[in-house]
Amino acid sequence: MKSLTINASQRESVGKKATKALRNAGQVPCVIYGGDTIVHFGAPEIAFKDLVYTPDVHTVVIALDNGTKINAILQDIQFHPVTDRILHIDFVEIFDDKPITVDLPFRTTGNSRGVRNGGVLRYNLRRIKVKGFASKLPDLIEGDITELKIGNKLYVTDVASEDFTILHPDNTVICMVKTSRTAVEDDDEEEETEGEAPAAEAPAAEA
Repeated sequence: MKSLTINASQRESVGKKATKALRNAGQVPCVIYGGDTIVHFGAPEIAFKDLVYTPDVHTVVIALDNGTKINAILQDIQFHPVTDRILHIDFVEIFDDKPITVDLPFRTTGNSRGVRNGGVLRYNLRRIKVKGFASKLPDLIEGDITELKIGNKLYVTDVASEDFTILHPDNTVICMVKTSRTAVEDDDEEEETEGEAPAAEAPAAEA
């Protein structure tokens, strides 16, 4: 997975008054759980642009002003209901020997046979929840839909990997090709009839 570095300042005061003052200064109050101690810090809102406003998933290096660096991943984020400004972010510290749970974005590859024949590709999942070590997790999960015909489905088992464990039931559908008004017969049926000899014509009736 890709990693971002966020330069931050550790907070000593964590009350409502201190938090409000931090936001008024254009900073986002944050907290990191999962380690030996809970760490409170603040960073400029713009520092989270590439972390929050993207479909990608990143690990984060929180570089504190005291020289400490903490590897973490975003756990939860709160936005203002009116302005959409970031109000608070929770991070979880990650370790090389402990797996993490993340929702990885899914992307299709290939050109579905069913779509070529007029079908429509429908998604049930845009993100797939997986568990694994951060060093082995990909930036996204890809699934080849080339052979999907109308009515066919792509399941989470079709994109399984030794690098992570998928946390959905095996029968979970990622996407499928549904029929439409413009759908035509599949190529297979056309290919089967191409090699067939034409039927013999019936003899003409005698006058």
